[in-house]
Amino acid sequence: MNNRLLLIEDDREVREMLSEYLRSEGFTVEQVADGQTGLDKALSQTPDLIILDVMLPRLDGFEVLHRLRATSPTPVLMLTARRDDIDRILGLELGADDYLPKPFNPRELVARIRAILRRVQNPAEPAQSTLTLARLSLSLTTRELTIDEQPVSLTLSEFNILHALLLNREKVISKQQLSLEALGRPLEIYDRSLDVHISHLRKKLKHAGVGIRTIRAVGYRIEVE
Repeated sequence: MNNRLLLIEDDREVREMLSEYLRSEGFTVEQVADGQTGLDKALSQTPDLIILDVMLPRLDGFEVLHRLRATSPTPVLMLTARRDDIDRILGLELGADDYLPKPFNPRELVARIRAILRRVQNPAEPAQSTLTLARLSLSLTTRELTIDEQPVSLTLSEFNILHALLLNREKVISKQQLSLEALGRPLEIYDRSLDVHISHLRKKLKHAGVGIRTIRAVGYRIEVE
């Protein structure tokens, strides 16, 4: 069965070009031209992945993502037209799983989409069903985090980062390794997405009795505080 993508993009030429290319790569694509319609379809049809432009009429991409994340964990890849890091960082803070700045090669978009879908649909078989540390518990079967038995929402990328850190809790995990394991791609120069995900994850773990320590010029380690 083909993966179902929802493309939310107001530029008709870009929308048609991407839809045609993605269909040629075996995806089923539904396209919409404004944020409100895109949000409605995302919530009612639950696509496998959403490609979300930032600059949209009716609701911009950030507002769409903010409202979507209130109830839905559907993976989101954001398209940003600006070169400024602010758009990308804000998207990641709101729960985007990845971003791609315009202009981009459609082949790279497909590679990013497939990397995200692999992480969602083909998780590695866990050696154990639950990982625990201090007051947190991460279920690998339901992909849920609880702190003191209370559920804490995680994006796909946050779950994968926490999973990788817990599996490597006795050692430092490099940024390159963490990017490959959690984001499904090599770490790129000037790419701050991993740092932003880590920062967001730290805020969610602040009451769990654990911290994510930065080891300068090496990587990260999770540890009991």
